[in-house]
Amino acid sequence: MFGTYPALANLPTGVKVDPKDVPPPTPITLPQSRPQLHAPSAPTGQAKPLTFVLQNVYRPGDVTSAIFDALGIHLIPDTPPADLIPDSAHLPDFEGWDQLSPDDAREKNAETRIVLNNGVQSPGCQTYLDRKRELSHSNEDAFRTVRRIPAPKGQQQARLGNSYEFFRCLEAFTTYWDDSSKPPKPLEESEGDNTILDAGKSERDNPQTPGHQRVIRTSAGSSMPGEYRQSLLTAFLKLVAYDFGCNVSAPRTEPRLHVTAAPPPSQPSKRQVEPLAPRSSYFASGCTFIFRTPRTREAARQGVVEGPLAAVSARATTSFENENDQAIDLARELVAALVTAQHRAREGKTEKRFGEGAWWTTKPRWGGGSGGPIGREVERDAIQGDKDNVDAETGQPASKRPRKNMSIYDNYRMVRPPSASWDRKTRYEAIGKVKGAGYDDVYVISSLFHHISILRVRVPERLLEVLEGAGEDDVRRSWGQVEARRSPWYDFFVTEQRLDAMKLVWSLMAWLMRKEEEPAEKPEVDVKMANA
Repeated sequence: MFGTYPALANLPTGVKVDPKDVPPPTPITLPQSRPQLHAPSAPTGQAKPLTFVLQNVYRPGDVTSAIFDALGIHLIPDTPPADLIPDSAHLPDFEGWDQLSPDDAREKNAETRIVLNNGVQSPGCQTYLDRKRELSHSNEDAFRTVRRIPAPKGQQQARLGNSYEFFRCLEAFTTYWDDSSKPPKPLEESEGDNTILDAGKSERDNPQTPGHQRVIRTSAGSSMPGEYRQSLLTAFLKLVAYDFGCNVSAPRTEPRLHVTAAPPPSQPSKRQVEPLAPRSSYFASGCTFIFRTPRTREAARQGVVEGPLAAVSARATTSFENENDQAIDLARELVAALVTAQHRAREGKTEKRFGEGAWWTTKPRWGGGSGGPIGREVERDAIQGDKDNVDAETGQPASKRPRKNMSIYDNYRMVRPPSASWDRKTRYEAIGKVKGAGYDDVYVISSLFHHISILRVRVPERLLEVLEGAGEDDVRRSWGQVEARRSPWYDFFVTEQRLDAMKLVWSLMAWLMRKEEEPAEKPEVDVKMANA
């Protein structure tokens, strides 16, 4: 029951709170970082290479606007869904679906379903109306169902259906955040109320109490664990992703943005010196991904996933007072987008592990001297089976059994490349990419406070080549610009806004899971032979 939040299992059922002990609410200020690209491309002699700029970022304080300028970021905020999806023809007719009655939706459901790229049909208008009805419950009614509190007299209990997990996660937010769908508590009442409130008892005794007295915040939003936001965002996305044959899951290997500097130009010299290997580094990201589930039962049981389709980034930052904090948050989104672009670009490729074939991964560097083995090397060469001998004094065998697995010391001494960064159970594929476009539209689903937004980053293929170590061809930003479009921020507590967010996620999944039309084969034409 408390699998998502293990800390909630030890909390008492009724918590008495003194209003004087409740900290002030955490102010909600969404980041407004909007880097704009005005300067055109310039010769590389006037600026430093992109890989040099990125590899000199060691701490969050090093993130400045110069990094966005080196990448060529051009951000367009408050983008409507018609401009966020490259082809508006794939947008469902939500306005027409909203006008359908349950009977009409049942009849027209088959007409609104299309074949997806995984071979199954997409959800239709009936599924959309079901999700809309489940998310349209008021927070007060939904929280009663989650808390197992009976409904007021004359009203039915809210049937949450598939949205139960979402409202359960949203109800956990009320401990740290005020419900923004309710009017704020009057100042006079808040100053004069000094009684100790019992959150659980007040709802059961009097279900008709005003909303601001039923849901009681006891902590500040800045102290909320980050797992709460990640669980809420995942539960919301699964409402739509499941119907399209996809799932939200964390990667088995740490998502990393790999950056490799271009090799230095060769200079003629009398001595033959081996050229230095280009510098390689990476930026770690805490994002998760939306993957497509394979259709075969054997692959699904083995945990094989396909994609990724998009990145999911839930961040715990609550302070954006200065521009540096806003720039850091945008940089985290861009890292998640570039990581996803690199993963999608692995389609049809094989992994080349870092250090593979290098001397420091093949040649041993310990032991082998003229003095012979020392220390633990002597113990390793001892006669096998000594630990099984019977002790002469006690007549009992030794209690310590020989080690079956490798010790930490022996594991450290092994000479081998670092661990693989590719997941063996992930079939990397650029699902939803426009073929032959020269770029990849990568989507990052972000969450801050109790809000959600979708960021589309158009990543050129040339940029990925530069990050992998290709030269910049004597032109700064040879890939042009990186256009980013952000949707408005939607509040999960407000019913209208979470419905708009659900429509946007639905449109995104319909675009990424669309079936590409195969080009028609040209009919063969008989060639007329001369003098035939």
